[in-house]
Amino acid sequence: MLPNMGKPVGVGVIGCGSVACQYLKPGGAFECLRFVACSDILPDAAQAVAAEFGIPKACSNEELLADPEVEVVLNLTIPSAHYPLAMATLDAGKHTYLEKPLAITRELGLRIMDKARQKNRKVGCAPDTFMGRAIQTARKAIDDGLIGRPVGFNAFMMLPGHEKWHPNPEFHYDIGGGPLFDMGPYYLTALLNLLGPVKRLCALAAIEIPDRTIGSKAKFGKVIDVRTPDHMTGSIEFECGAVGSIILSFATHHGPYGQLVIFGSEGTLEIPDPNHHTGNVRFRAKDSAEWSELKPAFTHEYYRSVGLAEMAQAIRNGGSFRASGEQGLAVLDLMEGFLESSAGGKHFTPTVAYQRPAPVSGGKSFENLSR
Repeated sequence: MLPNMGKPVGVGVIGCGSVACQYLKPGGAFECLRFVACSDILPDAAQAVAAEFGIPKACSNEELLADPEVEVVLNLTIPSAHYPLAMATLDAGKHTYLEKPLAITRELGLRIMDKARQKNRKVGCAPDTFMGRAIQTARKAIDDGLIGRPVGFNAFMMLPGHEKWHPNPEFHYDIGGGPLFDMGPYYLTALLNLLGPVKRLCALAAIEIPDRTIGSKAKFGKVIDVRTPDHMTGSIEFECGAVGSIILSFATHHGPYGQLVIFGSEGTLEIPDPNHHTGNVRFRAKDSAEWSELKPAFTHEYYRSVGLAEMAQAIRNGGSFRASGEQGLAVLDLMEGFLESSAGGKHFTPTVAYQRPAPVSGGKSFENLSR
């Protein structure tokens, strides 16, 4: 445990669907986190998660928010529920960490952050994958000048969609879903951390497959009315001068998935899928015929919950944390900007300022948090 850390921060989990285990299993490795309660719209789901992960109480949302042992609410609900539950959490005097996106519109995201300031509470927001070894190794390479001046990038996430396998895929095709809001945060957060603030962007977005038929067992045969673009292509110009392309799609077959490439004046970086913390970064100098793997910035491996753990550290000891609500709001601003650019046929200039968080230095600040 960190010096002066005090007792672990009590965490209540709202939303016990498939993503909960991705937080709870690795979250148990951090001394600063103690999961004390969980709730779900389906009580049986909360009971199952409590039993699997040894959480002492499965209860209603209202009981969880009233529990004095809950200091932070980990909000793992569907995107449309992020805003009302975040506001209720802050009104209850508790901090909140939200699964991405921060909210389904920029305006709702701004309200969450305003409420947090009024209540003097912290807001964290996924993803925290940029804190992992892969993105941090690429960031160090760029910051150290290995590829020279960044001049461009490709970021492609192209697949058919989730309805064939996901048990509850409807929200992926509703407002606040689609490939932009579901997978875009991983790619945009990585790009912001690698290249810094965005100067402007433009996009085209469309609903290419308006009706989706569920293939998973529980809701087999149900037809989803797609209400948000399932295919988006855009261009981004960063303040550093780099200009590149992003494609996010739930309407394509056999396209590149998890591709993130940064092109520089002196070479190129191939970066692993930003949906994950780990993987090897490859580099090829401009005059080289061969690719080589870069030495990792650090060897410690992190998984989901490292952002929550660092936020807990900030609650106890003060200071900043990287997977912040401010960063989540900046990403949300860009995502809505893509839709506004497509609808209006104009470039979009960000309305939310962005400042890159400090790089993860050797992973040491987190190794001390682990059991």
